[in-house]
Amino acid sequence: MKFYIAGKVTGLEKADIFKKFYESGKLLKKDGHLVMLPAVLALNEGFEHEDYMHICYAMIDVCDAVYMQKDWQQSKGARMELQYAKDRKKQIIYEDEATRED
Repeated sequence: MKFYIAGKVTGLEKADIFKKFYESGKLLKKDGHLVMLPAVLALNEGFEHEDYMHICYAMIDVCDAVYMQKDWQQSKGARMELQYAKDRKKQIIYEDEATRED
C-alpha cells in the first residue's frame, strides 16, 4: 500500500520535521508499504501555503491511504489534507489512536 504522511510542519525546525516524518515512514516501510514524505517540501522555502497544498494534494492522489501523525490537529495543512483524503475515499490511519477509517 502507498501511504502519504500528514502532520505538523509549520513552526518546527527542519531537523525536527525530517526526524518525525522519517520515523513514521520507517514504521510504515517496515510493514512493506511505500511512503510519500511531504517533509521534503520544507526544503523549498518561500512558497505560499496554497502552493504547498496543491503539491500535497497531488501526492495524496497517488497514494492509497493517509497516515495522520499525532500532531495533525495542530496543523491547518494536515486538517486540509485529511478532508481532501476523506473526500476521495482514501483509507485514514491515525498514529495516536491506531484506528482506521475507510
